[in-house]
Order: sequence, then C-alpha cells, then structure tokens
Amino acid sequence: MPIGDFRVPSPAPLTRPEQGVVDAFHHLYYSSWQQGQPTIDVSWFGWRTLKCPLDLWIYQELIVADRPDVIIECGTRYGGSAAYLASLFDLLGEGRVISIDIDTDPALNRPQHPRVTYVAGSSIAPEVVEPIKAEVAGKRVMVILDSDHSEAHVLAELRVWNSVVPIGGWLIVEDTNVNGHPTHPGHGPGPMEAVERFLSEQPAFVADPACERFRMTLNPRGYLRRIAA
Repeated sequence: MPIGDFRVPSPAPLTRPEQGVVDAFHHLYYSSWQQGQPTIDVSWFGWRTLKCPLDLWIYQELIVADRPDVIIECGTRYGGSAAYLASLFDLLGEGRVISIDIDTDPALNRPQHPRVTYVAGSSIAPEVVEPIKAEVAGKRVMVILDSDHSEAHVLAELRVWNSVVPIGGWLIVEDTNVNGHPTHPGHGPGPMEAVERFLSEQPAFVADPACERFRMTLNPRGYLRRIAA
C-alpha cells in the first residue's frame, strides 16, 4: 500500500471543564469493564485483545511513521495485539513482533503468524532480555510494555528496554490510567508512577501529547519518544 506523508500536530491543551468531561467518560469506560461489561474487549480478525481502539489507531500511525524493524511486546495475554501489529507489518511488507509473557497456557489459543515470535518468561529476566537484545542489535526497535502493572516491575522494564530504542523511536507504557490517572484509584502505584520516575532519571525520553489527541487513551503520558542518545 502506498504510504502518504500526512502528520498530525499536537492538540491544544484541554480546559479544566473539558478535562473533567474526558476523565468522567474515561472512568465510566474503564469501571464498566471492571464490572463485567465488554468495553475494553475488542478483537482483531477474531483474535481477542484488551485495548482501546483509539490507542490501536495511534499504534498504526506510529508504526507507519517510524517503520520499526522489530516491535518488542512485553505482555502477550491473548495475542490479539501481536496479531494486530503483525497485520500492520504485512501491509508495510516488512517487520516482526517479539511478544514476551510468563503465561504459556495453551488454553489462551494465541494466534500463529509468521511475523510473530512468542517468548516464554519474564520481561525483565536476564535470560530472556539478553538474547533478545542481541537479536535486535542494529535494528530499529519499538517497545510496548503491557505486562505486570506494578510500579516496580514497569520501572524495571523501562530501565531494561530503553536502550534498544533509537533516537526518534518509541517506548510505550500501557495502562498508565490506573491508580487514579484518572481511573481505578485502588490499584496502587503502577505504570504512571513508573513513567514519572523514569522520565525524571532519563531526559532522553519525553511523553508526546500528540498521541493523546483523541482525548481517550488508556496510556496517558505513556507514549514516550526518544529525543536524544
């Protein structure tokens, strides 16, 4: 498919009342899912994934603009997002996905795709991390973090994987919305707190507000772009 050159500028900041409306909808959207409603249950070609469709569209834009050779996905769950990313690579004609998860239960029935490699293990374990780093050395890499959502684990992932992201590339932290940002206040310190700590110690990355222009995202301040070595 031919690739166009349209790029989207950053949106204007919301007013406080506007942000209140967004936060109220966000809380309804997420809390409904927690109560058993399928608001976050979506599918890609019949494969289940737990994503906001607006975030999936942002992923498409970033992948087309950045053209990564490899996406490292920490957290596979059902495999629907890996299938989605692989399908985008099919359209582009190149690229592959390495998806890491500790859960290898066959009942998950994950999709098989020639562009997807599933790796069993912890996304911060040296025996998992080091072979993958060696494999992707010299390639353009995007990283998506969506595994254990505790602050300690996400911060460890950020510290482990940021080095493979090139200047201009993306390190995406999912579900920064929990622990009251703006929803699920009882979660406890999680991805958002990890992002804030990481950004305070790693000025080479910045959160890009253009990725939040649809107003609704499960990953507020989670789209991190490397701007320096």
